[in-house]
Amino acid sequence: MSYMKDWFTEDEDDIFMGSPKSKFFDIVQQASEDVVQDEIDKIIEKFAVMEILLSKEHGEHFDIDKMLYQYAFENSDEVEKMKKGLYMEFAGEIICRLDS
Repeated sequence: MSYMKDWFTEDEDDIFMGSPKSKFFDIVQQASEDVVQDEIDKIIEKFAVMEILLSKEHGEHFDIDKMLYQYAFENSDEVEKMKKGLYMEFAGEIICRLDS
C-alpha cells in the first residue's frame, strides 16, 4: 500500500502519470468544447455561491480576496492537496460526460 501515498507525486515528464493539473488540461484540450464550457460554467457557479455565502456571513464590506490570499498563504499544503483533488474531480466530470 505504500505506492498509494505517491499518487499525488507530480512528475510532468511521466507520460502515463503527470500531475492532476496537467491531466485536467490534457482532457480539456481533447474534449468537446460544449462539454468543457458547461463544466467550467458549473465551476464558476459553485465559486459564485461560495462567495455569496461568505459575504452574507461576514458582511457587505468583507474583503474576500484578502481572506483567501491569507488562508492560502497560511495553509499552502492543504490548499495544494485540495486543488489536486478538485482537478481530478473536474476531469472526471468531463470524462463522464464524454462517455454519455
